[in-house]
Amino acid sequence: MQLGRRVSNLLGRCPRAVHHRSLTSPSRGSVRGEMAAALSRALKLPGKKGSELGEYDPLTQADSEDESEEDDLVLNYPRNGLGRDSCLGTGSSKLRGGRSGRLVGAEDEAQEDEEEEEDEWRERLPSKSRQDRDDMKGMQYWSHRDSGRDRAGEDRGGPGQLGGAGLGVHSTEEEEKRMRMKNAVRSAFFLVPLVCATLLVLLCAFLIPCQKEELEKKLQWESALGDAGGVSPPALALWDADGDSVEDVFLGVTEWTQGNKIYSAVALSAVSGQVLWRKVMRESVMYIQCGLQNSTQPSPVVLLICKSILMAVNGATGKNIWSVPLKNIESQAVLLPDLQGDSVPDLLIATLPADETLDLSLTLISGLNGEKLGHPVPFNLTGQGKLIGPLLHETQQGAYYILFGLGNVEAISLRDIYFRATGKMPITQALRRKDPGWEVLKNSSSFIHIYRGSEHVEFLLPLVAGFGNSHNSLDPVSNLKSTKSDWVLVYGSSKLSVLRQRDIRKEWTFNSASNHSQPAPGHFNDDRILDLFIQRSANGIMQAQVVDGAKGHLLWTADFVCPHLVLETSAISTSTGQSAFLFWASEPIKAQKNVTKTTVAPGVAAAEPLIRKLFLLHPAYPTILMELTSTTDTAVTSAVSYLERQKDATYITVSSRPTPDSEPGARIVKSMSLRAAIAKGQIVRLGESNKTGEPATPAVFEVNKFFRRLSFKQQ
Repeated sequence: MQLGRRVSNLLGRCPRAVHHRSLTSPSRGSVRGEMAAALSRALKLPGKKGSELGEYDPLTQADSEDESEEDDLVLNYPRNGLGRDSCLGTGSSKLRGGRSGRLVGAEDEAQEDEEEEEDEWRERLPSKSRQDRDDMKGMQYWSHRDSGRDRAGEDRGGPGQLGGAGLGVHSTEEEEKRMRMKNAVRSAFFLVPLVCATLLVLLCAFLIPCQKEELEKKLQWESALGDAGGVSPPALALWDADGDSVEDVFLGVTEWTQGNKIYSAVALSAVSGQVLWRKVMRESVMYIQCGLQNSTQPSPVVLLICKSILMAVNGATGKNIWSVPLKNIESQAVLLPDLQGDSVPDLLIATLPADETLDLSLTLISGLNGEKLGHPVPFNLTGQGKLIGPLLHETQQGAYYILFGLGNVEAISLRDIYFRATGKMPITQALRRKDPGWEVLKNSSSFIHIYRGSEHVEFLLPLVAGFGNSHNSLDPVSNLKSTKSDWVLVYGSSKLSVLRQRDIRKEWTFNSASNHSQPAPGHFNDDRILDLFIQRSANGIMQAQVVDGAKGHLLWTADFVCPHLVLETSAISTSTGQSAFLFWASEPIKAQKNVTKTTVAPGVAAAEPLIRKLFLLHPAYPTILMELTSTTDTAVTSAVSYLERQKDATYITVSSRPTPDSEPGARIVKSMSLRAAIAKGQIVRLGESNKTGEPATPAVFEVNKFFRRLSFKQQ
């Protein structure tokens, strides 16, 4: 009965379909295809499925133009892979086969309703194009199909395949919400790191300059410690005592209390100028030396050298480690290789012996516990004048020699000194070695003559950049450089020479007027050979000069009003590869104003306070000086401390400040950041340039830009 009803419905609809097709597309193949599709639906024959959803599409089957293709699609559907068990179907055939008869009936009714609605749309819209009808049929098909699925899901006792909502409004809203949430998460993953990085950059850009300025402010301090005690330079050394990576200041201090002199050694923080520790001494401290490495001590050892005692203290606390009494100490301690095998470097110091018939004695001291190694070794020196050395030198053959003398410079092997002091040979093979090239220079007195002449030697120092600037004379790294270098020799108060260490011959000699300060080695030109900055004074005029270290030629010179002080020049390595020279002077005397030389008189200088200025000279602008500071104090000693992280340096000065009454002046310790001082400094022009092709008057903006970008580094 049911099959008959389906056939009657088919026969009732076929004329309308044929009539409609004749109006729109009179193709015979189309009519036949449509009739075949209707017949297959009535008989429940499988037809062509959708390419995506695997459902029956009567309109697509009916619209086929190829008669043979229609037959293949209708009768040979398994060959096209569009069966119910195909991977493109909506479910397996087993699940579909298990549905109840009520579910099959519902699908048939849905198909019949779909066909009736399609016929009505065709009658109402006869003028529409075939493509438009196909689109409409597709929309109707999706709507009816989804409603059928929803009903099927309800018949199974649960929601449909799309959760009971299909592709309706709720599904669209949920999908949009998911997409919005997904986009929001993606945006958050991109924006949050970007915002954090931006905030970090801005924070660093704000905090780093603030911290830099704050540190520069802290490095600018001034402290009054004790009494001036004349113009003799006090003991001064630099070393990091509190572990803040900034070298602190160690100073010998003399104070008057109730008519009595009190001597002490003081450690000052380089960041704030506060006293870290103070140690009272029985005598005036002549030398302070830092950097002695002792494996039994957590902190580096600091040596306090007085006239009759040598004391080692903890650099962080000032507590005693060991002390050794000596008589008439005349020199600083010399750092030696380990002589005893205890992994601690030993020391040598020059003293005047008890027997006045002997001139000089060298004493060996254990760096571990301060014990004397043997007895002092006396030497009968015939020369007179200033004590030279002692200095340690290692030759190219690896042999160790001690250089010392009075007016002259002699040398003797460390092996001989140790043997004469202890009566035995050193334990290591290196200390037993002698250099044949040096030994041939030995005379009958067992001395090796380094320099012997009619003119007394004023200075003998290693040709090493920055030697003496930081006063870390017991630092193993610094000593390693200085023990293998050539020497700078100043003798006769007017001659300057460089001695070659390989054969002890003079490389060159430069004649000048009286030199009153120790030469400062630094790089002025670009030949990578150390040049020498020297100062000399005569007739109220101080002349500063730079001598070429390679050939002894004059590279730079300038005249100043004499500052009436004797202070060592500091040479500081800069980021350009050349050195900057710091020196004290008064007003510069320009070349075109020679009349100024005759107007300077000692009486005039005494009538008014003499203003002393600290100048910085850089080889990039030889006709320009940067005036960093000025004062009426008399600077008596100075030192340079480097700040590696900040690429800066601090200039430490110890000055005597006069008082208006007759009381002794105060001893002033002052710290100054060089980069901060340059930023506030003043440009002083000396005159025309001596270099060919260089502009005589560089612009102020250009000069300021160069100096403010200048940074400093360790030598």
